[in-house]
Amino acid sequence: MTIILFSGEMDKALAALSLATTAASMGKRVTLFFTFWGINAIRKPGPASGRGWMRKLLARMNRGGSENLPLSRFNMLGLGRWMMSKILRESRVASVGESLRLATEMGVRLVACTMSMGVMGIGKEDLIPEVEDFEGAASYLGEASKSGINLFI
Repeated sequence: MTIILFSGEMDKALAALSLATTAASMGKRVTLFFTFWGINAIRKPGPASGRGWMRKLLARMNRGGSENLPLSRFNMLGLGRWMMSKILRESRVASVGESLRLATEMGVRLVACTMSMGVMGIGKEDLIPEVEDFEGAASYLGEASKSGINLFI
């Protein structure tokens, strides 16, 4: 199973991680490919290193970290994210960060898109240590062509 996480929103990242961990629990080999805004789910908190003034500015405006992901709807300047995080905790549902750790413990492969990293000024040092590989679209497509399930979130 392969999943492209293009979105940098908490609810979509949770959906991708829920599908990934469920598939892994069923014995499937799973790769999560993080590209463009989806890379924010695997970034360390704070601004990325950025190279060049435009990338540095983009990196400063684009706060990373799984705990900083907005909701796709009703974010309300972060209030919606805070409420959803509280509801998830009360419902004993893992956060994005906890889901990422669980996914890697279950053997889910986390891959960061090298082209997106370059465009957005994100270096390897800006990502969480659980990220296993740094690949481009051709590598993803090679793996996806052998997979029975391919999802884009």
